[in-house]
Amino acid sequence: MHASYAFSAGSGRPASPAPAGACDCHIHAYDSRYPAAANATLLPPDASMDQYRAIQARLGTQRAVLVTPSTYGSDNRSMLAGLAALGDQARGVAVIDGRESDAQLQALHAAGVRGIRLNLSLGVIGSAADIEPLAARVAPLGWHVQLLMAPDLLAQLGDVLMRLPTPVVFDHMARISPTQAGTHPAHQRVLRMLAAGRAWVKLSGGYLVSDQHRSDDPALHALARSYIDANPDQVVWGSDWPHATASAGRHPMPDDACQLDQLAVWARTPAALARILTHNPAALYGFATRQNT
Repeated sequence: MHASYAFSAGSGRPASPAPAGACDCHIHAYDSRYPAAANATLLPPDASMDQYRAIQARLGTQRAVLVTPSTYGSDNRSMLAGLAALGDQARGVAVIDGRESDAQLQALHAAGVRGIRLNLSLGVIGSAADIEPLAARVAPLGWHVQLLMAPDLLAQLGDVLMRLPTPVVFDHMARISPTQAGTHPAHQRVLRMLAAGRAWVKLSGGYLVSDQHRSDDPALHALARSYIDANPDQVVWGSDWPHATASAGRHPMPDDACQLDQLAVWARTPAALARILTHNPAALYGFATRQNT
């Protein structure tokens, strides 16, 4: 691994240049100054925004979305520090427990937060019963609710998700594996929500849902295309840097340039790639529609 590219295999640049204003919609900041939640299962090494800027330069992206990881429970300080470091070309997705005051939520908004996440796979707080009350809590701010959950639970909650007062964002390809595409009811539910404009999907974590733990797994193509075809205006992309599960030894470290090249294959055309990387994130996260130069 090239010394300047922490937590990323390879050192080459993507074959497909990123469009102006391209956004990596799913990264994490890890900082040992902030203690992990008592029951956290992922305890990765520190990953700083200085290290991530080298990844940005390699990929040619300008914008990023920081997501509070499961490691910290509802402590958003590491994410907020990352937002401060990256400046106005970054947005945040926080984890809340519902006890926050209006002033606390407004402060998060002012810092660049535009959504909340419930991680029902590895998260250490929150449950399916929290989705509706938390969505009602953040709807007045114009935020979205980002969800990570097992496909069986997603299918069970379909009616709940359709009536939420906020947009729904499914990260990591809705945690549906290529073998479940077209067969699991959760896949059909997500496609219907996309078509209705009620949901977004992050084309992130392909290596997490792939049976081979490879972002270039050919089996991912049909799954990714199903989301793009359902509604090309409601899909975004994320690298999932710094790949905490890889640092934990659960699978090989991904090559982020390879991940971006794979997205270009799924997108098929430069115009579609620009939609996924620039225009759609601008709409979802409230970035300016044109990159400042």
